[in-house]
Amino acid sequence: MADPIDGGGLIDRREFTLQFALAALAGATVTIVPACGGGGGSPAGPSPGPGGGGSNVSGVVTANHGHIASIDNARLSAGDAITLDIRGDADHPHTVMLTSAQVMQIAARQRVSVESSNDVAHSHFVVFN
Repeated sequence: MADPIDGGGLIDRREFTLQFALAALAGATVTIVPACGGGGGSPAGPSPGPGGGGSNVSGVVTANHGHIASIDNARLSAGDAITLDIRGDADHPHTVMLTSAQVMQIAARQRVSVESSNDVAHSHFVVFN
């Protein structure tokens, strides 16, 4: 199927998944992460407002098969650069590195999208807010 945006070229599955996830989140403020690919998992509670005082903020992991990306309120409040382990229920690891500026954007409920480490010959994008 030709992509009408680029004049007939094809997009790959990864790009399609990323674009689909971003389109689905276009109006979302709070995102609940579904456990994909088996293994179960529980969604995070409601995200705290900009003033803090709430629970974790979860990100959506594209092409997911059990990974979970979550930042607790204490780390958001600190505003320091962090490296998240998003292994979750998957059988292999991935990490996501967030700069201090990105952590502060996530805490302010701004959308942040980052690519995970490339492990087992693939990576994922994680979209917060």
